[in-house]
Amino acid sequence: MSFIPQRPVVTAYPKMAEAMSEAEVMSAYLQEKGIEAPWGSIYDEELRKRVRRGDFDMLIIAGGDGSVLRACHLCAPSNVPILGVNLGRIGFLIQIDRNDWRMHFDKLLNGEAWIENRMLLKAEHLRAGESLGNWIALNEVVVGRGQNLRPVRLTATVDNHRLTSYMADGLIASTATGSTAYALAAGGPILPPELRNILLVPLAAHLSVDRAVVLSEGSSVNIEVQSENTVLSVDGQSPINLMEDDHVLITAADVTAQFVRFGDAGYFYRNITLHMKENSLGLPR
Repeated sequence: MSFIPQRPVVTAYPKMAEAMSEAEVMSAYLQEKGIEAPWGSIYDEELRKRVRRGDFDMLIIAGGDGSVLRACHLCAPSNVPILGVNLGRIGFLIQIDRNDWRMHFDKLLNGEAWIENRMLLKAEHLRAGESLGNWIALNEVVVGRGQNLRPVRLTATVDNHRLTSYMADGLIASTATGSTAYALAAGGPILPPELRNILLVPLAAHLSVDRAVVLSEGSSVNIEVQSENTVLSVDGQSPINLMEDDHVLITAADVTAQFVRFGDAGYFYRNITLHMKENSLGLPR
């Protein structure tokens, strides 16, 4: 179904001066079209409160993939769709380039956009049966070694059945979206973004299983920590120290990430091919 926003907000990553300037221009452009669209930093607390209480029906984020991740963590619990405009280097998560956002904004207001839903992961940190925190992830949850270079020992259980133990730098639990992020760099397969599977990819496995495993839809993963010097990181955020015998429980989240898209679903493969071609030619990303 087509999607036409009535109450958008334009945001940007504040450490990227170009993005903040572009966000102001985008807001003014929408204003010229008769659409009131306030703008500001993705970290502005008043703006974030307004997103959470449902004041907006779409959030535009100017930046790169990291900015989209920040927007997703904010928007997903409130069911607010995200439209990214790529001002960064790669932009796997973003369909619109900095040079053509006006054209896409016009298409948006003409009803030529649609909403794509992508699965998120929920990660919960458990110690002696007590929950110490939980987070949502668009890309991946990583349980891995901290500052020391020694590998860590981990045991992965899937749906209450032991899968295997790892001695490795870490273990990635990825969504299909994250299959083009850290999991891809670690040698994992690329999954279509509409899949609701969990992908397990070990990092530098030593004398243990070194292949990626794609789990069936609806699976839950329990990662047991069996060594010190282990941390938890969700979507590349600041690591959380883990202790021996801690558990990280990973399941599909109750909420989904919603992205505003244009054209047919084949945009994903065109985007992947473009970025891989650029990389193979040694062009800047």
